[in-house]
Amino acid sequence: MAEKAEIEVKASQWRLVEVGRVVLFTHGQYTGRLAAIVEIIDHKRALVDGPSKKENADVPRQSVTLNNLIVTPIVIAKLPRAAGRGAVAKAWEKTEVEKKWNESAWAKRREQREKRHNLSDFDRFKVLRLKKQARFEVRKAHAKVRASAKSSS
Repeated sequence: MAEKAEIEVKASQWRLVEVGRVVLFTHGQYTGRLAAIVEIIDHKRALVDGPSKKENADVPRQSVTLNNLIVTPIVIAKLPRAAGRGAVAKAWEKTEVEKKWNESAWAKRREQREKRHNLSDFDRFKVLRLKKQARFEVRKAHAKVRASAKSSS
């Protein structure tokens, strides 16, 4: 009799659309805000809720198309399906979603991009001068190291 092959089922390495997954809005009125998936409506829409302590950062419970969201690696574990606003807020705080998001490289990069976008012409000029000064100092230090390496040879 033939032996049964052992099959190992692994989760995909892609971020899954699941209840409790934190998402980032990319389009619409709430662009740049975080929310958690509370219920999956169908293959194109999900019910999201974003209770935030920050001013002008909360997202009311609503149905959103998944095309307007980016799925983040942050998950609120064991969030029950269709959990109420209070339960989502408690789980949000317990998981420290905003702290994890602010510490992520993704959020830091978005913040840096936003800062650069809002610079005035004079601010861009000051950044250019500072980069030039830093480059000069680095080249000077490299020249010093190369000179000391040649003299010791």
